[in-house]
Amino acid sequence: MKVSDFDFDLPKELIAQHPSEKRDHSRLMIVNRKDQTIGHQHFYDITHELTSNDVLVINDSKVIPARLLGIKKETDAMIEVLLLKEVEPNLWEAMTKPAKRVKIGTRIQFGDLLEAECVSIHDEGIRHFKMHYKGLFIEILEQLGSMPLPPYITEQLKEKDRYQTVYAKDPGSAAAPTAGLHFTKELLSKIENMGVEIIPITLHVGLGTFKPVQVADVVSHHMHEETYTMSLKSAERLNLAKANGKSIVCVGTTSLRTLESNHQGKFFAGTFDTSIFIYPGYTFKACDKLITNFHLPKSTLIMLVSALAGKDLIMKAYHTAIEERYRFFSFGDAMLIK
Repeated sequence: MKVSDFDFDLPKELIAQHPSEKRDHSRLMIVNRKDQTIGHQHFYDITHELTSNDVLVINDSKVIPARLLGIKKETDAMIEVLLLKEVEPNLWEAMTKPAKRVKIGTRIQFGDLLEAECVSIHDEGIRHFKMHYKGLFIEILEQLGSMPLPPYITEQLKEKDRYQTVYAKDPGSAAAPTAGLHFTKELLSKIENMGVEIIPITLHVGLGTFKPVQVADVVSHHMHEETYTMSLKSAERLNLAKANGKSIVCVGTTSLRTLESNHQGKFFAGTFDTSIFIYPGYTFKACDKLITNFHLPKSTLIMLVSALAGKDLIMKAYHTAIEERYRFFSFGDAMLIK
């Protein structure tokens, strides 16, 4: 299976540079696996596609201001650090640019509040930094950091909270779980009032989700680990839903990857790491339906949705989306695979 099998030509103007005016007014493509059909609605019509036999699984991770610009103490060179994951207390995995200037022992100063000391070097520009500061780290990040918008978004984001879901709670992500950006609190209330159970999990989005595939053969790609937490209450509710034959609807690929990583005959509570890579040929154990955005060509995410819906149907859906001028990527439109 070649990475090139998942390529497509996307007109640049279809890459959404800003969110829709109202969260739930983005478009919603319905991809029906059974009938092999493609339909078109708006996201607020998701209520027509859900029943009381569904449970909705959401990722309540919150994006942190993970992009930091600092000064290398020895040379005054500008260094960019994108925090990916807290490996242990005050030790962070980070993408670093330019990485070649950052050696073991390099100290980077971010204003007067924070200093990062490089303690280990890893492949692909990744470094581990020991953080030196006083006070609360998240408060320092709020002062020094900026939202880590993807590089294909070149316009300024006017409202910072539009790169957060309305249910974001647990800080730790280096990118938003973007399928959830379409929900409003009102829409979620409406869904709950229909008898749909909403179950939270937490996966902190890191390099595993958005790292580009740089190999020709799909199976040669290595996924980086991301940390997720399944609470005891969520595990119990999901196990009960499975036992009662309910349909599990994952909001976003991060929710899906969490459930597929966690389910070993049943769901288990705890905090774990996952490097699961899902591509065609995978047998799904937990997820029945998926709400997702439109993904980058040749990405692990388009491979994941191809595993769920079938590559031919997904490619047909993506070419239809281009013809119908759907908006792509983080701030773009949504798809329901059912």
